[in-house]
Amino acid sequence: MQYVRLGNSGLEVSRICLGTLNFGSPAWRSWILDEEGARPLFRQAVELGINFFDTADTYSGGECEVVTGKLLAQFFPGSRREEAVIATKVFNPVDIAFEGDRAADFRRRPNKDGLGRKRILHAVDASLQRLGVDYIDLYQIHRFDPHTPLEESLEALHDVVKAGKVRYLGASSMWAWQFAKIQQLAREHGWSRCISMQNHYNLVYREEEREMIPLCQDQGVALLPWSPLARGFLAAQGDGAAASARAAADRTTQRFYGRPEDLATRARLHALAAEKGVSAATLAYAWLLHKGVTSPIVGASKPQQIEEAVRAASVTLTPQEIAQLDSGYAPRPVLGHS
Repeated sequence: MQYVRLGNSGLEVSRICLGTLNFGSPAWRSWILDEEGARPLFRQAVELGINFFDTADTYSGGECEVVTGKLLAQFFPGSRREEAVIATKVFNPVDIAFEGDRAADFRRRPNKDGLGRKRILHAVDASLQRLGVDYIDLYQIHRFDPHTPLEESLEALHDVVKAGKVRYLGASSMWAWQFAKIQQLAREHGWSRCISMQNHYNLVYREEEREMIPLCQDQGVALLPWSPLARGFLAAQGDGAAASARAAADRTTQRFYGRPEDLATRARLHALAAEKGVSAATLAYAWLLHKGVTSPIVGASKPQQIEEAVRAASVTLTPQEIAQLDSGYAPRPVLGHS
C-alpha cells in the first residue's frame, strides 16, 4: 500500500479509502450490510494496508458510524488507533425516514440538519459517541448550507478543532465559488481551513475538472472523490448488467449515468482493461489516481472489490492510454451538489 499526505497537512492516508455507506442497517437500504456482513470487508481492507475510512452521521440513521467504530476498534486496538484515519460528515439529518432513494422530507424538523452552531456542536458529540472514539481525524461539511451565515458555521467548526474533538476539516460537493469563500473566510479569521474536498468525479462525470479540481490543486487541497465507479456503472458489463445489488436497486444510478457517451466510455474502459489484464474497476480507479486524486472513496460489498481498488495503485497508464479513456466525454449538467 502507498501512503500520501492529505493535502498540505501532515496526515498520512492510504491511496485507497474505504467508504462505509454500504454498512449499517438493512432497514435503511436493502443492500446495506450489518456488522457481521461488514467485518470481512474491514478485515480485508486492513490486511491490504488501508488506514483511511470514510463515513457520515446520516448513513443508516447513525448506525453506520456505530458499525464503523466497533469494527475499527477491533482492527486498530489500543495504540494502533493512531494509525487509523476516521472521517465522518455533518449536514444531513441523522434520523430521517427514507423512501426508496429519496428523503421523505429533507428539512422537516428544526435544528436537525444544516451547519448552524447548535447543530454542529451537537452532531460532533453524537458522532464521537457512536464511533466510540475520543476524536475524529477528518470532519467534513457534507454539503454547503445556504441558510446559515458562513461565519457561524466556520467558527463552530474551528471551535471543535480547538477543543480537540476534531483533528482536521474537509468539505464535500459544492460549487467552487462556495468552497473558495469557505477557505478565504477561514484564512481571514484565522480559523481552521479545509484540507480535503470529497467531490463527485469519475470517468463519466468530469464536470469537476472545470473549476473545483483546479482550485483544489492550486491550493494544495486533497481530492477524495465519491462514486469513483459511477455507483457501479463503470464496472458493469457491456450488456448493462448491474455490477452489484446496490446498482440494481439504485435509482440514482439510472438518473445519473447511462447516456450514449457514458456507454461508449465504459466500452473503452473495458477494452483497455482487457488489454492490460486488469478489471475495469481497477482501471477506473487507476485513471483517477493518474488525474491527481489523493484517495478515492471506495464502496465494497465483496472483498474482491477492495482488492481491485488496491491494485489500482500499481497500474501505470501512458499519456496515450489516458487520452484514450478521456476521449468522447460530453459535457453534462452538474450532479451531486444537493
